[in-house]
Amino acid sequence: MSSLADEVTTIAFESLAVDAHASFIVNASASEDTLEHAFTEHLRLSGIYWGVCALATMGNLRKTMDADKREEILSYVASCRCESGAYSGGAGHDGHVLYTLSAVQIYALFDAMDRIDRDSVVNYVKGLQLADGSFQGDEWGEVDTRFTYCALSTLRLLDRLHEVDVEAACAYINKCKNFDGGFGATPGGESHAGQVFTCVGALAIGNRLDYVDGDLLGWWLAERQVKVGGLNGRPEKLPDVCYSWWVLSALSILGKTHWIDRGALARFILRCQDETSGGISDRPDDEPDVYHTFFGIAGLSLMGHPAVVEPIDPVFALPNSVLKQLGIEPWSARKC
Repeated sequence: MSSLADEVTTIAFESLAVDAHASFIVNASASEDTLEHAFTEHLRLSGIYWGVCALATMGNLRKTMDADKREEILSYVASCRCESGAYSGGAGHDGHVLYTLSAVQIYALFDAMDRIDRDSVVNYVKGLQLADGSFQGDEWGEVDTRFTYCALSTLRLLDRLHEVDVEAACAYINKCKNFDGGFGATPGGESHAGQVFTCVGALAIGNRLDYVDGDLLGWWLAERQVKVGGLNGRPEKLPDVCYSWWVLSALSILGKTHWIDRGALARFILRCQDETSGGISDRPDDEPDVYHTFFGIAGLSLMGHPAVVEPIDPVFALPNSVLKQLGIEPWSARKC
C-alpha cells in the first residue's frame, strides 16, 4: 500500500501554510465583534474544539496557547456546564450531547480531565439512551445517530462506556444501515457521509464493526470522490473540504483509504487554503473558516501529510498522543 508521499511527491512540507493557519485560528477566536462570532455563539464550544485540535495536530498548540490563554479557554468551558451535567454550545444555552463531547475533547486536549465532574456527565449521557438503544441529543427528544456516537465517544473518553447499553446502541445503528452500505440519521434515512462517520465510529467504539459491510460501504465512500479530487457527502453534490474527514475517517477505520486517489484529495485541500492570511475554505476561492480548517488539516493528517506532525485518530478525532494519555489505544495501533 503506497503512502501519500509516494503518490504525491510534489506536495512538500511547505505546501501546507502551518504558521498562517495557526495565526488564523488564534485570531478567529479573538474576533468577538464580527457578525460571524454572533451567529456562531450557540456552537462556540465546538468551534473551540476544532481550533484547539487543529493546533494540536499541526504541533502548534503549546506555541500558540500560553498558560493564560489555556486558563481562559478552560474557564469558558466550565461556564458552559449545566445543572444537568451536560455542556452547552455557549454560555447560557441549553445543554446537548454534541457540546458535552466537545467539552470533554477540549479538556483532553489540554490534559485537564481532572476538571470534569465525571459522575454528573455520565449520568446525563445515560439518561439520553432510549429503550430501543438510540440516544436523543437533549431533553427535547430528537434522535439521530450522531448522538449515539457522541454518547459512546464521551463515555469512552471518560472510561465509563459500561454505564450504557452499548450492544443496544450498536444494534440501533445497524437498523439505520441502507442497501448501499451507508447509514442514515434514523432507520430509513438517506445515507450521508457525515452519518457514516458517526455510525462507523460508534460501532468501532462498541466493537461491532461486524455490522458494517466493509466492501459495499467502502465502494460507496470511494464514489464520493469527484473529478477535481475532493469528496462530497452524497451523490451528485459538490465537493467540500469537510468530507476530507467524514469520508476518510470511515475509510481509515475500514482500512480502505487506498480506495481513493489520496494525492488528488490532498491537492484539493491545499487549493482551498489561504496561504497568506491562513485558513481553509470549503472549496477553492471561498472564505476560510475554523470548521473547514480543522477538517482539512485532519484529512491531511489521516493521509500522512508530512507538515501535519501529529497523527489524528479516525475514531475519536483526537491526536494519538492525547488518547495514549487517556489509556486508549489509537486505532492505527490495532489490527483491523
